[in-house]
Amino acid sequence: MAAFVVVVLGLQMAESIIVPFLLALFLSVISSAPFSWLKRRGVPTSLSMVLVVLSMALLVLGLAVLMSNSLGSFLRAVPQYQTHLSELTAQLVAALESHGINVSTPVVQEYFNPGKLMQFVANALNALSSVLTNALVIFALVIILLVESLDFRARLRAALPHPQPYLDFIDQFNRTIEHYFALRTLMNLITGVAVTLWLLFVGVDFPVLWGLLVFLLNYIPYFGAYIAAVPPVLLALVQLGWGPAALSAAGYALISLVMGNLVEPRAFGQGMGLSMVVVFLSLAFWGWVLGPVGMLLSVPLTMVLKIALESKEDTRWMAILIGDTPQSE
Repeated sequence: MAAFVVVVLGLQMAESIIVPFLLALFLSVISSAPFSWLKRRGVPTSLSMVLVVLSMALLVLGLAVLMSNSLGSFLRAVPQYQTHLSELTAQLVAALESHGINVSTPVVQEYFNPGKLMQFVANALNALSSVLTNALVIFALVIILLVESLDFRARLRAALPHPQPYLDFIDQFNRTIEHYFALRTLMNLITGVAVTLWLLFVGVDFPVLWGLLVFLLNYIPYFGAYIAAVPPVLLALVQLGWGPAALSAAGYALISLVMGNLVEPRAFGQGMGLSMVVVFLSLAFWGWVLGPVGMLLSVPLTMVLKIALESKEDTRWMAILIGDTPQSE
């Protein structure tokens, strides 16, 4: 336990180094699917790598610029939103007291302070945007990871007397990882676009920013969609009133219901999720160690661990324990 505490504190102190590496690892896992697809189509390895990395770089840089522009406007408006939310809270307390429900405004503001929530969302987005703007280091790491993966099989053959079982395990693991993260990214993109269009229809400010937030937080099952829905619904309440806020919440609920219960189960199949307890513990731990980016990457990394455990018969029981559905033989 003492060694564990020392390692965790070391990770926390090395956050500025570890976070870009984890983002690069995550991007390399996502980019491995198109990279493998291009190689199977006969595109030379070097050209495949250039195309994949260049496409990923343009996409991430575009997201970083888009997020930075929207986030700058949102941060400047946060104090105004906080003031209006405080006024709405006071009005709610007055309405409750007029119906004989005595509540204290300071107590309500202490335990339910939407202004602080808006500030927390702004700080989290700002931290993520700062990491994304450091794209040069991240993509240098992505290139290094992809290059290292090219001759890893040859090195494994040279290092082990009987490498074939390990090579088969690596192939199966890579296929599962590529399949999961390619589908996960596609589902998140569809959800983010749908939310952006809905908020644009309602008239909420910064719809693209909230669509990006949905895209990112939907990598977190169970909690991500609800966390992403709170800021724009509060903003709709401040900006447009109770009706548009309810309409925004209804749109989020409908999109989450359709994607979570109809589209995603058909795309992923059974046994690809994580237990709610595991998700919560992963969020709490990595959020405490690495901040908002750690919360964003905690569940994808735990998903990688689950897929790795499923790939071997000896460890499959652990994958079943941390999964969301029991698997019967």
